[in-house]
Amino acid sequence: MSAVRESKGSTLQAPPAPRVISGRVVRVGAGGLSLRLQGRTVAVTVLLLVALVVVMAVTLTTGDFPLTVGEVVGALTGNGSGAADFVVNTLRMPRILTAVFVGAALGVSGAILQSLTRNSLGSPDIIGFTNGSAVGALVVIIVLHGSMTQIAIGALIGGLATALVVHLLLIGRGLQGFRLVVIGIGVSALLLAVNSYLITRATFQEAQEAQAWLIGSLGNRLWMHANAIGLALAVLLPPALLLSRRLAMVEMGDATATALGVHVTRTRTILFVISVALAAFATAVTGPIAFIALAAPQVVRRLTRSSGPALLPAALMGAVLLAVSDLVVQRVFAPALLPVGTATGAVGGVYLIWLLITESRKSRA
Repeated sequence: MSAVRESKGSTLQAPPAPRVISGRVVRVGAGGLSLRLQGRTVAVTVLLLVALVVVMAVTLTTGDFPLTVGEVVGALTGNGSGAADFVVNTLRMPRILTAVFVGAALGVSGAILQSLTRNSLGSPDIIGFTNGSAVGALVVIIVLHGSMTQIAIGALIGGLATALVVHLLLIGRGLQGFRLVVIGIGVSALLLAVNSYLITRATFQEAQEAQAWLIGSLGNRLWMHANAIGLALAVLLPPALLLSRRLAMVEMGDATATALGVHVTRTRTILFVISVALAAFATAVTGPIAFIALAAPQVVRRLTRSSGPALLPAALMGAVLLAVSDLVVQRVFAPALLPVGTATGAVGGVYLIWLLITESRKSRA
């Protein structure tokens, strides 16, 4: 792909060149953890949090069985009617929480990968980790005839195995952005062919089930799905946030990061594993959902004008994008039961075209 080239010449580089770091430093404890807060980043984070709460409120109160905010609160606190309790706690809340957690996981995963690779195409759906998860799920559906839980486990194993293959292909060459993206795109194409082959070997019913999973959906998601991805996010997000400062230094270049006292190889490896694990868990719960991991970090970069990767705003942006997409397919296209992957895929395709054109024009300037 001519738009993807290494440093000399043009490259699809999502993260802008790091600027002079500004903001207020907040220290926690005597000589302990220190945080640098930028006013614009804080403002964007708060606005995204407010937007997320609004989207969740609209999702919980609207639909075929409309509810008031008071009825929703009553159902959540155990004081609602039987009908409201069923609609909120069995149907709507698990689905919206799954959307929020999956969107946040994909947003952080994409932000880490794009920062590590310094490339706009450095997201798990482009590099091939989600296709690897799809292979694992299809093997369980078509070959092993497994349950939904087994399908999720297969998807998780497939995503992690794909990351291992990509890592092995990079041994001796370093985890550099250009190599990672190009090798990832090649592995993704190979895995897509494997997916197609598996579907051709399936029965009609198995092919239908596989195709429904491959689109990416939040339909029929229960508390076990929300709990699974919520637990994964609770375990993986804190270390990612703790390492975000080192990630910003790695983004400046290996020589600069090393001079600043960062162990570049170790930092890259840990963050790479966290990114892959987040994408794999998200895909295991909902199936492959395109666009979120690609766009959320870049939209946040433009809004915050941050000199760093801004992982927390990227998580909130991913959550908002997926929650809004799911709300749209539920309300605008009702009574049709469209999977959310159709909406994110359509918007993502347009966004990717715009991204390629924009970066191509920048490379000529």
